[in-house]
Amino acid sequence: MIRRAALAIALGAGVAGLAACSDAGDTPASAVEGAAGLTVSNARVVLAPVAGNPAAVYFDLSYSGAAPVTLSSVTVEGAGMTMIHDYAESAGKMQMTMADNVPLAADAPVTFAPGGLHVMAMEPTAALAAGGTAKVTLTLSDGTSTTVDAPVRAAGEER
Repeated sequence: MIRRAALAIALGAGVAGLAACSDAGDTPASAVEGAAGLTVSNARVVLAPVAGNPAAVYFDLSYSGAAPVTLSSVTVEGAGMTMIHDYAESAGKMQMTMADNVPLAADAPVTFAPGGLHVMAMEPTAALAAGGTAKVTLTLSDGTSTTVDAPVRAAGEER
């Protein structure tokens, strides 16, 4: 009886270990701590409904560094170029604007999400395919950077 219980526990642990190693395309990238106390979580690339149009990149940032820094650039593997955008009101209308440097301070999380800060991945190549992953590199004003693997989602999938 004890032998069966031990075997069942061992098998259960093995299955759980294999499940943890699976590549689930619908699961957001886990938190990655990198450059100068920067933690990136929930990273994902969302393709446009029309092939060849820019993709959007979303993620959550937290920063624990002692000195304030800015997010100065983001690159996406499989994109010709990227731009950091935000929305601002101008003449009574919401308009997309460039956000060249996004300030990061300790204990002040920053979210890149639809309708707010986001990264546009311009000139996407065939390498950005739904169900795959893309390397997204965030560079700070102090010159340090962090790279995360972000799942690539088709247009219309959960953002």
